[in-house]
Amino acid sequence: MRSLERHRDVAAYALGVLDEADTFRFEDHLMECAGCSAQVTEFGPAARQLMLYRQATPRPVHPMAQPGPRLLDRLLEATAARHRRARRRMLYAVAASVVAALAGPALALMAGGGHGAVRVTATDERSGVWAQITTEDESWGSRLKLTVKDGAGPRTCRLVVIGRDGSEETVTSWQAQEHDARPDTVQGGAALHPGEIARYEVRTSDGEHLVTLQP
Repeated sequence: MRSLERHRDVAAYALGVLDEADTFRFEDHLMECAGCSAQVTEFGPAARQLMLYRQATPRPVHPMAQPGPRLLDRLLEATAARHRRARRRMLYAVAASVVAALAGPALALMAGGGHGAVRVTATDERSGVWAQITTEDESWGSRLKLTVKDGAGPRTCRLVVIGRDGSEETVTSWQAQEHDARPDTVQGGAALHPGEIARYEVRTSDGEHLVTLQP
């Protein structure tokens, strides 16, 4: 049996219509051909269905009736079509993953250092402290950037985030310089997301309120 013929006899072997000599030779070939082994496995359900049909065949049908060559051809064509569909699905999946990989950085650039950034500015008339805070939403909470102008130093100050549930979280602290109205910029992170924050407060380390920033 030539190599090409061995490949073509997959269906015949699975259906059990090869003679003893061809079966023996095909099984030798099967031990070395992973493709034919896979196709024999795929023909298993079809072979079982044909066996069930044969067992249920009415008696008027000749007991020696067997599937004809055209049936084997159709089974081979159906298997090949299924392989083509599987390859197309794989190519579509690869293409989709490439598009996602290329689009990801572009989307990140469009979202640009922003992540829905919100900026709030306030000045407290009593203390004279001016402050501006920028909040960016992150998966873990909020990224905060605070700029403060405080000419009443030196003193240690801190930024406190107050949640809508009444909880408080100290985000960061800094040292205001003596009689220096130049802005101080500090950064920090809060566990609360922007939508969960009711307000921001700048306080001294002793708890004195300096300015409130309301989103």
